[in-house]
Amino acid sequence: MGRSRYRILQSQHPHFITCTVLNWIPLFTRPATVQIVLDALLYRQQLNGWRIYGYVILENHMHLLLQADDLANQLAHFKSYSARQLIDYLHEMKAERLLAQLKWFRKAHKTDRDYQLWEEGSHPQLIDNPEVLRQKLEYIHLNPVKRGYVDLPEHWRYSSARSYAGMEGLLPIYRDWF
Repeated sequence: MGRSRYRILQSQHPHFITCTVLNWIPLFTRPATVQIVLDALLYRQQLNGWRIYGYVILENHMHLLLQADDLANQLAHFKSYSARQLIDYLHEMKAERLLAQLKWFRKAHKTDRDYQLWEEGSHPQLIDNPEVLRQKLEYIHLNPVKRGYVDLPEHWRYSSARSYAGMEGLLPIYRDWF
């Protein structure tokens, strides 16, 4: 799972996860690239039982409140799969500038690939009570507001804030807390 000192040790609890595009490259500025990530998350929900309590996808990173069996391994598979899909899409769209950046910033020890899409690690933080879960939800939902992209959290299309505001969201949200 990356070279971080943070580890996922208790998969029976949700974790706050951050997945960052390599070198903070703004990859999720196209609806199609965000859709690739949403489809990969939905697949994990349906086939691997992922419980997504909340999420937000911004132009160069995403935050998830997530619970799954063997989460560390599952997250690695998600990042690998989504990276492959995104890189294939960039090739298809002839997005040479983005591909060149993903090649240039690739870590030297990643000798088994031409490109690296995700930064290593995900800085997982254990969520072991409802109050911390609420704090993390508020943090991720306010991300687009603090950046000045929208006035209200539920106005950001790529966020679970829509589901919590009673609107139709893009992913099913697990709301049975603790």
